[in-house]
Amino acid sequence: MTIRECADFLKSRDGFLILSHVRPDGDTLGSCAALSHALNRMGKTAWMYPNEEITETLLPFVKPYFAPDGFEAQTIISVDVASEQMLIGNSEWNVDLCIDHHPSNTHYASETCVIPERASCGEIILDVITELLEGPDYEEAQLLYIAVSTDTGCFCYSNTNSDTFRSAAKLLDAGAQLDSLNQLLFRKTSVARLRLEGMIYSAMTFHFDNRVSVAVVSREMLERAGATEDDCSDLANLAGRAKEAVVCITIREVGDHVSKLSLRSSSSVNVSDICAEFGGGGHAMAAGCTMKCDLEEAKSRILQAVEPKLP
Repeated sequence: MTIRECADFLKSRDGFLILSHVRPDGDTLGSCAALSHALNRMGKTAWMYPNEEITETLLPFVKPYFAPDGFEAQTIISVDVASEQMLIGNSEWNVDLCIDHHPSNTHYASETCVIPERASCGEIILDVITELLEGPDYEEAQLLYIAVSTDTGCFCYSNTNSDTFRSAAKLLDAGAQLDSLNQLLFRKTSVARLRLEGMIYSAMTFHFDNRVSVAVVSREMLERAGATEDDCSDLANLAGRAKEAVVCITIREVGDHVSKLSLRSSSSVNVSDICAEFGGGGHAMAAGCTMKCDLEEAKSRILQAVEPKLP
């Protein structure tokens, strides 16, 4: 689907339930909430599926859009969700429309609007809202700034491009509060997060002539630091601080014998292809997967997969 076709689809439907992905980030949440708000502005009924994994930082922004108990959807939309396995609630949803920017999208929905050239899904939602309503209002601008800025690391990640800055400018023109949002999302952090970072850096290991860095985050580390889920945003980029590293791997223990892996790389290594070997995916330079094993086994398996791909 093009942006216009996506907008026409939304015009023709009603009773929307909008799905985010598991372990939600600012992009999926800000995009879902902004789309819900815009559809309501059009006179439609649109709610977000209540995602219980939302952090305390982002919850106040999106909670007003949670679907009430008993709401029966007529149209189901997923936003920033690349595969069925990443859908919140369950993977059995009959999704009518998926709006996404991941090139690894599995096209599980009946209709799909995927634009992989966009650094964030928020940029796509901005274009859809502009097609529907000639641009975002203040509330949508706030939510979409959260989406765009968090998925680009405050415009520092390599996925950032000129279109990203054009989108950000439109959001600022619509009233997005740059200073307060950047303070909340990027400039301030808790004491528990600082303690956790110290543990992660101390335990970080380097492999293959320092070309691969690995950060491991165990539940025991979180407990010792007094960290909550709200303290765990953007952990995947800590390993990337090593200057020599070509591939940076963060492995987090998320359950008994369940490890979540996040990979970042330079342009010379496609980490989406590596994660696809384990049922994951994402972007060429930023991807992830989940392994049903403990941290040490996950580390061994991912290093074996990465080594042949190194330049």
